[in-house]
Amino acid sequence: MALTSGKAHTSSEFENELQELRRLILELGAKVEAMMAKSIESLTKRDSDIAQTVIESDQEVNQLEVDVNELCLQMMALRQPTSVDLRFITTGLKIASDLERVGDLAVNVCERALELNEEPPLKPYIELPRMASASSQMLRESLDSFIKEDVVLARKVMASDDEVDDMNEELFRELLTYMLDNPRNISRATRLTFISKYFERIADHATNIAEAVLFMVEGRNPRRELV
Repeated sequence: MALTSGKAHTSSEFENELQELRRLILELGAKVEAMMAKSIESLTKRDSDIAQTVIESDQEVNQLEVDVNELCLQMMALRQPTSVDLRFITTGLKIASDLERVGDLAVNVCERALELNEEPPLKPYIELPRMASASSQMLRESLDSFIKEDVVLARKVMASDDEVDDMNEELFRELLTYMLDNPRNISRATRLTFISKYFERIADHATNIAEAVLFMVEGRNPRRELV
């Protein structure tokens, strides 16, 4: 998606580009959500084929981020957007970056799943699917808040982050007991703590998206309000 020539453009063309940006971000978000769902499935079902599929799909996510970046840069260079439109475009850039990182984290989950599939299960997977579900819901709602420009939903996402943090800390403490009880558990328990951290980071990226939505709609940085 190369930059076009600097000829005159109509407002209708600009609106079409803004709609295309929305569409690309929704497509990127849908692919990333699917990667997250498959990553936890590959872990709980001990299915290495699913894990490999997720890893291979990362290139599609990377390309979509490139498409979003190029479209945003094209609009900023040729349309000279101001105020609301400029905030929408810069928010699109930020969201695409966060979504690409979520895709990377889904790949990380699958890489650890492939390693864990080579060994007997350490324990039943209960907490990790709960974390994956909570993180996925936060991501989905953060994207909905972007499309609907819904600051109430964005703040709900931000408030949900503490719950995922608590899950991560609780699981870490549990896995630590496994490591202390038997040194042979250390390798598997460590990989599970990594996966827990990956889902905690996904929740952080969903929070980043929600914060970007607040900036887009209200023109204020919510992090400054906490200082």
